[in-house]
Amino acid sequence: MHTGLLRHRDIVAGVIALALSFTLSACGTRTASSGERSALDRIKKAGKITIAMDASYEPNEFEFHGRIIGFDVDLGTEIARNLGVPAHFQNVKFDKILPAVESKKYDLGMSSLTDNEQREQSLDFVTYFSAGTGLMVKAGNPLKLSPVGLSLCGRRIAVQEGTTQEDELVPKSSAKPEDGARVSKCKQAGKRAPVKVSLPDQDAANRALARGHADAVLADSPVASYAAKESGGKLATTGKAYDTAPYGIAIPKDESELRDAIQKIVKNLIGNGIYKVLTDKWGVSDGGITDPKINGAAG
Repeated sequence: MHTGLLRHRDIVAGVIALALSFTLSACGTRTASSGERSALDRIKKAGKITIAMDASYEPNEFEFHGRIIGFDVDLGTEIARNLGVPAHFQNVKFDKILPAVESKKYDLGMSSLTDNEQREQSLDFVTYFSAGTGLMVKAGNPLKLSPVGLSLCGRRIAVQEGTTQEDELVPKSSAKPEDGARVSKCKQAGKRAPVKVSLPDQDAANRALARGHADAVLADSPVASYAAKESGGKLATTGKAYDTAPYGIAIPKDESELRDAIQKIVKNLIGNGIYKVLTDKWGVSDGGITDPKINGAAG
């Protein structure tokens, strides 16, 4: 299914093993109330940090020969290493990740999660990447579709459930202010709304396009580009990515000590060059950032 990936991984095998580890200083002042164990204490006692991700989003997180790999996995592994524990990655359906992190079933959520103002109401985020939305079509773009304009009106658009791309295609009656952007534009122009084809994971959305069950796919730009490259010439991206926004690592609201430690680690990984090694390894350098933020959604 992931044709050609093994060759890519062979080229970069061992890169992370060569990266120098460093000590995280001042993991900090305790912020837990009296009698409570801080998140960092709990993680150290457990001997691992559990990170929830939906492993269907190449090249960021996906399964290969029974293992979860990808850019987010490598970055999460480095974060855990600098916290002094191994990372344990748990494969979770995308739309279940944030509620599970909020309830503290998992320590972190790290799954190409867009940091937006609505999500910041329930969780804290440390930004680590920048991505837009890309449009993927059949090779040659026979329907002449474009991410801008009205060409998607009336077309069947495959998206992964729970994503910001799905938000574009739901009725405007939803309480989310970002919802229904494409629906509204098409209706205002007197055209039919796009037909939302919501699927449980990104692989299913890509298959729907390849098999003719959808006319296009909307997905995060690095994911769409990677899927097109791995399709053996069957699929392609078209037009420029739009609505660029940060990815964030999701952390429970009351765990500021853990949040601040993770931000410091990501800053250090950027500063010492390991972050660039990882973005280069997975071909996502265009989305690399230089200054991770806490709750960095644009106002």
